[in-house]
Amino acid sequence: MESTSDFTEIREGKAKIRVPNTSKVFYNPVQEFNRDLSIAVLSVFSEIRYGEKQKSRKRHRSFNENNISQNEPITLEIGTQIEAGLEILEAMAATGLRAIRYALEVPGIKQIYANDISKTAVDIMNKNIDENNVQHLVTSTQYDAAHVMRKRQFESETKFDVVDLDPYGCPTNLLDSAISCLADNGLLLVTCTDMAVLAGNTPESCYAKYGSISLRSPACHEMALRIVLHTITNVCTKYGRYMEPLLSISADFYIRVFVVIRTSPFMCKTMSSKISSVYKCRGCNMTTLLPLGSAKSDTKNTKFTLNSGPPVNKKCEHCGFPHLVGGPIWNGPLYNIEFLNKLCNLIRDEKADKKFTTVKRLRGMLTMMQEELLDIPLYYTVPSLTNTVHCEAMPLRYFFSALVNAGYRVSSSHCAPNSVKTDAPQTVVWDVVRTWVKTHPVSEKRLQDSVAARIILEKEPTAEIVFDRNYNIVPKSLQGLVRYQQNPAPYWGPGTKGNSKQKTTEAGSKMETEVST
Repeated sequence: MESTSDFTEIREGKAKIRVPNTSKVFYNPVQEFNRDLSIAVLSVFSEIRYGEKQKSRKRHRSFNENNISQNEPITLEIGTQIEAGLEILEAMAATGLRAIRYALEVPGIKQIYANDISKTAVDIMNKNIDENNVQHLVTSTQYDAAHVMRKRQFESETKFDVVDLDPYGCPTNLLDSAISCLADNGLLLVTCTDMAVLAGNTPESCYAKYGSISLRSPACHEMALRIVLHTITNVCTKYGRYMEPLLSISADFYIRVFVVIRTSPFMCKTMSSKISSVYKCRGCNMTTLLPLGSAKSDTKNTKFTLNSGPPVNKKCEHCGFPHLVGGPIWNGPLYNIEFLNKLCNLIRDEKADKKFTTVKRLRGMLTMMQEELLDIPLYYTVPSLTNTVHCEAMPLRYFFSALVNAGYRVSSSHCAPNSVKTDAPQTVVWDVVRTWVKTHPVSEKRLQDSVAARIILEKEPTAEIVFDRNYNIVPKSLQGLVRYQQNPAPYWGPGTKGNSKQKTTEAGSKMETEVST
């Protein structure tokens, strides 16, 4: 008989799971923010999806039946199976924690399929499903992730409403089958933990995995998001489908995207205008985007054209250095503002304080996304700009005040501290730095050692720059909210890739790894 000392008990949200101490199944506590965010997103999406299904059913009813149905109240309960609710696949479920939390915390569920290729993981998952009394909502399966998705595509009359991919590292080998098994207007959730590849450390590996060249730059975390969205778009268009990002987030050691998959061969043609090549200066890190195509619509039709390029000179106009070419990347919005507003309303509710352990960070990050400029791809960081010319650090609010006083829009990015998104031209951005240097001069020795700094600072500002030292427009995301997570432990990354011979150094766990949660 098994004793309680043979198990490690883990409580998260409303779920309680037990994992044998000798198990190869791995639990990552740092990913609780990821799971909390996923539950919040699915709670909002469930209501939207349920309303879509109800409208679809009404169109097939007679006039009298339709009148009766209009008087029926729409209630989505948690923990109760709803026929018109979400069918969710968690393709790599490991301990089953995420699937169990979905069952216990997300309203409007029809069925959740928790799949894993590991027999050990499925055995543990089954015990956890029984322990939490969610057998009526969660069904475990033991297949290769791609197989279970293709099986639903070809052997079932209905497709999944939601597919959740949270693998170790790169998910691209699963995107074809995931997009094929999703219903129209279904939701795809994707996690990528190979940030070193996506952030420019190994651009050749990024091309091999994602079909895009990553670049090391101050905005590398947002570029990582946009590379993944481009990859998903490329897979979608092969099947006459396109994707719309509901939410895209860079956090900790991973990125997480939530995208709706829709079917429209016409919209696939417009995607060329949403994809751009990236030109980055070797000297001053300025980036310039060139869309692959353009789509201009009038009242009658849409005209598709190709763009001329490159959009930059052979040498950078600011510092004289050559450019690196990267991408392609997604250049459209990272969020759906209407969905983001609904999500923020859910998180700000008093009930969220008891529901989510990471609620303070959820509020901070989501509020910051609301403030972010949606139509400006990529961002600057003030430390990168001042480091380029080797001048004294500039307070972020001074930089903001200079751009606002010059008549431009400005915001931060959730991806990085001290980040600046603005519609100001690059010349104006450098004029802000040049004006700052006039009162905070750079030593001659530093200018001699840096060609880029010397060339940039030799030019006189062309725009009138005014620093308002009293500028104190405090964004809501700064008002007592947590925005940027600090490293919670010495070893807190994605852990070691699972196999039976390796052991993880993940904080709080000494269990061998086979699959990760």
